[in-house]
Amino acid sequence: MNVSLPRWFRLVNLLLLSVVALAGEQPALAESLPFQRAIELALAHSTTSAIANADLQRADAAYREIRNTYSPQLMVGSGLGYSYGFPLSLEGSAPALVNLVAQSTVFNPAQRQFMKAAKTDWRASQAQSQDQRNAVIQDVALSYVELAKWEGRLSRLLSDEAQAQQMEKAVAQRVQEGVDSAVDLNKAKLSSARVRLHMAEARGSADLLRRHLGELTGLPLSSIAIAPETIPALPPVSSEDDLGSQAVTLSPAVRFAEQHAVAESMRASAEHRALLPSLDFAAQYARLSTYNNYDQYFKTFQPNNVTIGMSFRFPVFNASQRARAQAADAEAVKARKQAEAARNKVHEETLKLQRTAEQLDAAREVAQLEYQLAQSSLDAAQIRVDAKTGTLHELADARAQANERYLAFQDAEFEYQRVRLSLLRATGDLEKWSLQTAGK
Repeated sequence: MNVSLPRWFRLVNLLLLSVVALAGEQPALAESLPFQRAIELALAHSTTSAIANADLQRADAAYREIRNTYSPQLMVGSGLGYSYGFPLSLEGSAPALVNLVAQSTVFNPAQRQFMKAAKTDWRASQAQSQDQRNAVIQDVALSYVELAKWEGRLSRLLSDEAQAQQMEKAVAQRVQEGVDSAVDLNKAKLSSARVRLHMAEARGSADLLRRHLGELTGLPLSSIAIAPETIPALPPVSSEDDLGSQAVTLSPAVRFAEQHAVAESMRASAEHRALLPSLDFAAQYARLSTYNNYDQYFKTFQPNNVTIGMSFRFPVFNASQRARAQAADAEAVKARKQAEAARNKVHEETLKLQRTAEQLDAAREVAQLEYQLAQSSLDAAQIRVDAKTGTLHELADARAQANERYLAFQDAEFEYQRVRLSLLRATGDLEKWSLQTAGK
């Protein structure tokens, strides 16, 4: 016996088969990108990390620039020129065929303090580099988790769309048969429209996040297929833990502010020490020529001449330097207050994140229970419909309620993850958590 299926039923089945086929082809288009691999690639390719490394190299070069003033600096040149009459100097030096000058700092209290300040700045740059590294990890982790959320939502919405279209077709037939009204049909269309709206939102957000991950990791978009199961489990948050004090101790931002304050204090001390005596080494060799008239105007003349000695400086009065030292003192006070403000800010923000994470943990539990109850109501409605004791409208209402509760649960879960990642960064545990092997 031949059974003729409705045209709308055949279309729905064709749509479901197409979705299954596309889902089966997707793994062949892109290799799986585990969570930890995404973090490692981002740390290697991120422009933020490259900028932080450049700042660190600049700070190291600035320290070596000051330190190397204690090593002799050699300069070789020539002051060739014609002399008429008495041999005058060229740019402060006698005209010479070859001129070799060597000089270095021997004793300079101000220079030594400037060198210590530069080394402290280098340590501060290390803390800042670590902070930028944590920022990259947080950006990748948050993007990965959010992309997993949207892809999971899109997978469910594909099933919801097929069911909504099937319901809309069924209600349309019932309207034609005079069982349902036009209002019931509009309600069914509204449910389908809501699903399409959520799907458009999910697709758009997923595309943007996938592109952002591509920019961070350096991978083409076709190579980004995330594996949500590789995301490490977030550690629980206890209200008994003093995470604020832990964050102040481990925060790279606080370390940077403290090191910067120490460096500014050293600079202020160096400006004051610039008023103390200093001692430099200097040496010069010059090969003179007779065509500059040296043999005519000096009693004795020899072509090879060497001068070696020490240069002493004793500052007696320098009002400008005293004013500069006072300005440096003000900068040191400002830096100390900024470090204190950074400690207070980190402690306050960490405590706020901790309390927010506790609230969101409770909120996601509520959202999960509400979703489970809505899903149970949906299952019960389906059983009643199958037993011919329930109506399609009851089933549609239960399905819409379950879908909305699922979306609310997903949003609550992601909000908790977002705050929890910020808290891990604040307490210095983000890198350790993100680079651990999934499943440990």
